[in-house]
Amino acid sequence: MKEAYVAIDFGGGSGRVIAGCLFEGELVLDTIYRFPNRQVRMGGHVYWDFLSLFEDMKTGIRMAVEKGYTLKSIGIDTWGVDFGLIDKQGNLLGNPVCYRDSRTEGMPEEFFSKVDVKAHYAESGTQVMAINTLFQLYAMKKEDNAQLKVADKLLFMPDLFSYYLTGVANNEYSIASTSELLDAKARTWNFKLIRELGLPEHLFGEVVMPGTSRGFLKPEIKEQIGIDYEVEVIAVASHDTASAASVVPLSSEEKVAFLSSGTWSLLGVMSDEPILTEEARLAGFTNEGGTDGKICFLQNITGLWILQKLMQEWKEEGKDVAYSTLLPAAEVAETDALIDVDDTVFQCPVSMAEAITNYCIAHQQTSPSTQGEFVKCVLRSLALRYKTGMEALNRLLPEPVTKLYVIGGGSQNKYLNRLTEEAIGIPVVEGPVEATAIGNIRQQMK
Repeated sequence: MKEAYVAIDFGGGSGRVIAGCLFEGELVLDTIYRFPNRQVRMGGHVYWDFLSLFEDMKTGIRMAVEKGYTLKSIGIDTWGVDFGLIDKQGNLLGNPVCYRDSRTEGMPEEFFSKVDVKAHYAESGTQVMAINTLFQLYAMKKEDNAQLKVADKLLFMPDLFSYYLTGVANNEYSIASTSELLDAKARTWNFKLIRELGLPEHLFGEVVMPGTSRGFLKPEIKEQIGIDYEVEVIAVASHDTASAASVVPLSSEEKVAFLSSGTWSLLGVMSDEPILTEEARLAGFTNEGGTDGKICFLQNITGLWILQKLMQEWKEEGKDVAYSTLLPAAEVAETDALIDVDDTVFQCPVSMAEAITNYCIAHQQTSPSTQGEFVKCVLRSLALRYKTGMEALNRLLPEPVTKLYVIGGGSQNKYLNRLTEEAIGIPVVEGPVEATAIGNIRQQMK
């Protein structure tokens, strides 16, 4: 029997259960189970299928047991901002709504017609994005949503998974910091803002730091996964970006930045304290909770989502979507088309190819026509957006960044890495690919 720390990593498109073992002083990862994460459109909204995801998580844990691992502990990380509501009996009041849902359209503008945006940022330190929890709740309050009236606790996605494993309800710090409802300096809930929003204060529970115990697996969960011993669930840095960023080596000699590359791109540095200046707000930076008391000072940038959506469409059309085919085709493609990857038209279009085509026409550009041209357009646009982000970051730091670590699944895209290095003019270091899982497991070990 091998003792293993289990990392459960939910991304916007898929999830994984990974076992981590120490072997001769080194961490060895074993990917036990991969499963899809689908967005479900129903009744005018876009939901996450939480019930299926929870069952997939249990399946992965059970498979680890069946493979001969003794579970030391479990840590869960997910994407940010989204949440579920439970009642006093612990019942889930509805499937969590996806951040790509349209209910938050226009909410930031309406909110800031009543609230001073500068003063708000000086407290929250959060980049204003319509997807943020604040605006999701604002939209629910505005429509007099019945769930808010009967809810007992708001649990972000990793909190929700953990709750149904252990029965303990609390809010982990790094994931709560994506909500725009924390006081960035105090690192706890901004109840003044919560009261101003007219939200019940009891929804917002204890904020626990990475490394805190979230309780032990419930008896029925142990029975379902086939064990008879106690297993603790640990609050890791449960926002996947914070777990990933924690593995980037910090240096006293170099100013190191990270780019967590996946469905989203998160570009930033680790800071001891939040940066809450007006310059940071105008540049679109956010202060998210990290491990070991650190702050992830970063920009949220639309990442490989655009390419992923294109590939999904092409697959449905029966076209070749292998990276080994698409990337070489992109390198030799001839197109000068560029898009603003953060434009809201690319957030959740019915057809991404059509959205890119319409954008190019509207901006007097020749639209891509082949798969290679579309891929080249997206990757060149991303690299130039990283350049803009790096320039903004350097203006806010006492010393310029001298090295960029590209981590996460997107670090395998060598063509994008090369375009990025050419654009930003400093060395780009690739990997680790499994940065999130490594960060998750290292926090459990600590």
